[in-house]
Amino acid sequence: MMRKRFLAGLAVASFLIAPSVVLAASAETYRQLNLFGDVFERVRSDYVEEVSDADLIEAAINGMLTSLDPHSKYLNPKNYQEIQVQTKGEFGGLGIEVTMENQLVKVISPIDDTPASKAGIQPGDFITHLDGEPVMGLTLEQAVEKMRGPVDSPISLIIQRAGVESPIEVKLMRAVIKIRSVRTRVEGDDIAYLRITSFTERTSEELERSMKEMLGAKDSKIKGVVLDLRNNPGGLLDQAVAVSDDFLDQGEVVSTRGRRADSIQRFNSRKGDIANGLPLVVLINGGSASASEIVAGALQDHRRALLLGTRSFGKGSVQTVIPLGAQGAIRLTTARYYTPSGRSIQAKGIDPDIVVEQAKIERLSAFERRGEVDLRGHLENPQGEEKGGKNGAGAVPTPPSKPDASKPDASKDGAAKPADAASSGAAKPGDATKPGETQVADAADAAPPEDYQLTRALDLLRGLRLLSSKAASVE
Repeated sequence: MMRKRFLAGLAVASFLIAPSVVLAASAETYRQLNLFGDVFERVRSDYVEEVSDADLIEAAINGMLTSLDPHSKYLNPKNYQEIQVQTKGEFGGLGIEVTMENQLVKVISPIDDTPASKAGIQPGDFITHLDGEPVMGLTLEQAVEKMRGPVDSPISLIIQRAGVESPIEVKLMRAVIKIRSVRTRVEGDDIAYLRITSFTERTSEELERSMKEMLGAKDSKIKGVVLDLRNNPGGLLDQAVAVSDDFLDQGEVVSTRGRRADSIQRFNSRKGDIANGLPLVVLINGGSASASEIVAGALQDHRRALLLGTRSFGKGSVQTVIPLGAQGAIRLTTARYYTPSGRSIQAKGIDPDIVVEQAKIERLSAFERRGEVDLRGHLENPQGEEKGGKNGAGAVPTPPSKPDASKPDASKDGAAKPADAASSGAAKPGDATKPGETQVADAADAAPPEDYQLTRALDLLRGLRLLSSKAASVE
């Protein structure tokens, strides 16, 4: 009787969701549903431990969806709320970027003008307790969830700080935290660097504002733009279209094609380029996926930008989040997307115009840096000025000394290795940008670690500018 009621309920639910499908269902479909009912009944009655009906149904739905492709899944109410937080780009929290180290939550950086920064929380602090509960034993996601909460609700943190013997207790009030999906700076006073970490509801708005500020500054010397999409996992389709549109004057940005022939959608750009036609280089790598690939593909196809880096991830599908009322939602793959030239990058990725692997930049020793000036018996410069290696004209190079055991061995660990920031905005993992994943070879050099791919992009932009100015002077 229970099984019959269950099957009847399942059929009614299916009818409510898609009556046309149910009416057209064959006898085979009902036989399969009957099989599912038999298995469900056997599990709930004979499994070694008692399992709730809700858990079994959720697992069955998830199994059905995840068997379709890696991106379709069931979102229970809690997961659905988390997805909404991520795409909206704001939540109630403390405002700290964190990672997990030695089973404790380590602060990467407090975000400006948030409860964390106002309370004096510092990079490198370790959070050992949350509201009196030890952090050890929690996953990073569980710790982040505990730090988030309703706005104006209190939370107490116990912090261990380097150089301070006693633990520090910090009491905070949660506030509205806005995730910055766009980070900008000026490189060498003439290149605008734009880094997009994810595509949230305000990404295009933040990008346009940042670009306007940099170009509108009184002392602005911006001659080129780098758009960094490395390790950007994607986000909202409409924001990918909007960001592409920001740099395009006309033409198609992307098209999506679903199961039915009449489901094709085309998204076009409007007139207006926020970079005013300045040379543009887009950085991509294997972590650039989905929305990032839409932007990269559109700018590449329209020849608006040069792509530099390594092949992108290759996620060329579109997921639609379909709410199920109080029962959460399903994220279902509903279409494939195609670049303006008609390319599908699904499981293929986008190849950059210039392939540049992220490499380690090393400073060569004096023993290895030899020039004409170091050769015995070389011809003298008639103008009396000679430049060469550190050893001077005709000097015999001295082999480098062994590294001092008391100093960092750059050949092993890197003298200035950047922090491994595993957070994307505020107490939430997922950024993993690490654009400077290189090591500096000379420990005596206090210079920051170099980002090889970014350095090549800057060189490219300056080279293009030089070629352009020379061409103009010839004309």
